[in-house]
Amino acid sequence: MLRRLWILLFPLLGAAQTPSKPANPYVGSEVCKTCHADVWLNFYKNPHFKSIASGKEAPEKTGCEGCHGPGGNHVAARGGKATIGAFSNFTAQQTLDTCLACHSKDISRANIRRSAHTEADIACNSCHLIHKPATPKFLLAKQQSELCYTCHASQRAQFEMPSKHRVNEGFMQCTDCHNPHGSAGSSGFVTASAGGGSAMLQPAFDNEEPCLKCHADKRGPFVFEHASVKVEGCEGCHLPHGTTNAKLLKRPVVYTICLECHNGAQGFGRENTSVFLTPSTHNLLDPKFQRCTLCHIRIHGSNSDPNFLR
Repeated sequence: MLRRLWILLFPLLGAAQTPSKPANPYVGSEVCKTCHADVWLNFYKNPHFKSIASGKEAPEKTGCEGCHGPGGNHVAARGGKATIGAFSNFTAQQTLDTCLACHSKDISRANIRRSAHTEADIACNSCHLIHKPATPKFLLAKQQSELCYTCHASQRAQFEMPSKHRVNEGFMQCTDCHNPHGSAGSSGFVTASAGGGSAMLQPAFDNEEPCLKCHADKRGPFVFEHASVKVEGCEGCHLPHGTTNAKLLKRPVVYTICLECHNGAQGFGRENTSVFLTPSTHNLLDPKFQRCTLCHIRIHGSNSDPNFLR
């Protein structure tokens, strides 16, 4: 008799010792407001509020629980990071996976998993501050240039030089040339530097260097192309961020740049006939011959002269 009673009571004892789970793990964002009023107060200004405003999203994609996961256990435990998806406890990979659950469909972020930032364990929340951002657009943790300078100190120094792109003045931004979420790489672009491996450049006209967004007159196609422009790209002669030389040139005197290629070396050129050597009629000690572009003015390409003359 006692044995039968024990058999009947055993399942009930087991059930009493097992922690009960909330009937509905998703409690809705209104419940979060009780403790996180400072976040909820301005959340309606946040782009993520669209998931609440639409009223059409599934609970796992709505409001707070769309990013932090179901809040039932968190409410039952009266708080605690261990009972909710707290980004401060996430690894870089967990953060990336959470954000890409919604943002993976954006083409601009399609290459983020193999970008230089991801490879360096820089997660989304290293640059973006979701609840209290410094900029309403893109929800950045700081103003864009200051945010990039946090890691890229050498570029900050270059933008302080006399010849530079006007990033510090607010005329342009880093993302005008770079895609911080990664680029498609160099295989699909005209020049090796256009898609840029670690440079994460943002191509212009789908597959060309970002410089051409502003400098469209240098684009071509030209009847007579300057081979170095097509092979090396703009960075063959120019330093894009800033330099002490005029026109962002790599060297202070123009002819020293030209002589890097025009040295008569064999086995180069389109016909493999070597690169043209500076003729003997050009006395390079004479200042006028040190400014090659004084005569070869169409140095990026020409429709009228194979020597890029006027």
